[in-house]
Amino acid sequence: MAWLLALPALWLAILLLYFRPLRAAWREPTLRHPVLIIESDDWGPGPPGHALALRRLIDCLTAFRDNAGRPPVMTLGLTLSLPDGAAMAASGFTDYQSRPFTDPAYAAILEAIRAGIGIGVFAPQLHGMAHYWPDALLRAARTDESIRQWLAGGNGLETESLPSPLQSRWIDGTSLPSSPLPPAAIQDAVHEEAGVYRALFGTSPEVVVPPTFIWTPVVERAWAKAGLRCLVTPGRRYDSRDDAGRPAGPDGRIRNGERGEGGLLYLVRDDYFEPAYGHQAGQALAALEEKTRQGRPCLLETHRFNFTGEQADNALSTLGGMLSQALGRFTGLRFTSSAELAEQYRSGGDWLEPRLGRRYVAWLARLRRLPRFWKLARLSGLGFALVGLGKVLA
Repeated sequence: MAWLLALPALWLAILLLYFRPLRAAWREPTLRHPVLIIESDDWGPGPPGHALALRRLIDCLTAFRDNAGRPPVMTLGLTLSLPDGAAMAASGFTDYQSRPFTDPAYAAILEAIRAGIGIGVFAPQLHGMAHYWPDALLRAARTDESIRQWLAGGNGLETESLPSPLQSRWIDGTSLPSSPLPPAAIQDAVHEEAGVYRALFGTSPEVVVPPTFIWTPVVERAWAKAGLRCLVTPGRRYDSRDDAGRPAGPDGRIRNGERGEGGLLYLVRDDYFEPAYGHQAGQALAALEEKTRQGRPCLLETHRFNFTGEQADNALSTLGGMLSQALGRFTGLRFTSSAELAEQYRSGGDWLEPRLGRRYVAWLARLRRLPRFWKLARLSGLGFALVGLGKVLA
């Protein structure tokens, strides 16, 4: 009989040990409906063929509607300029020069983006003035022949070809481990890119996606000061790169609806849809199913390289098949943008679940994603008791 008395004490000890993540998982709002957003990064100035890729995406997305009559939304993480390699070379790589998105060479790309925004299938998001820190790129060009060759590529440069540490905009990745940037320079850069975005689209940017998901509190405060309201994250914080070039930083978990510096609202994007890497529709649908069980949105990360070049036909076909199956499998599926979803969290909108039983069931699904806790809960019998309570409340 003594073990029966000890069991509740053991359960209480486990719950106290994991109190903080359990409480955070409960506090994260629960969605009433399945929510799917396709988040595509790295669009902006590029080769002329990218305009056709965007038009084909428009055709694909407009073929579908959710129960509310809305088409799927692909957010476009936009960079707003590319380096002018010829001008930089002429200066002996002592002076950074760039070509803005308004350059006539990119007119067809910008027109396609605006067309998609107009019919509701594209939602622009700020990725950055560039997909690198300009001074870091300039220094790398002075010592690295491969960077100089890349810069010689003309108007159609694709930043995906740069070394990964250089693609991080908000650190200096020219040497590893990375170095922080001067706060004043960060403030000026954020102010510039927010202004350029307003000039391009007539509205201030609401959502920001940090290139390579590396940013610092200084950058976050600058975004908030510039009027940004939502920050898309990978569910963790990274503020640097280590000596191997890997993202590094404090081990801080981030959940949907939490607030950061200056009141920025966080969204979590930790599922992936990269057909060019072999991802199939089934993987995206499994992610949507799991997020729906957890009462969380499914933000699928993808990149423009999937829809440009030789793999584009397969990527479009896979995207269309995934959307068709998602509509067939998930009753009440909602298509939306990250900005609109953030507003639901911010205002306590009608997409949020108020019923205790439904919230509890979603909470249990979230706890299963805490491997150490759930293993202890299962071995101790606490998991059985939690599941049983869920059946009572549901």
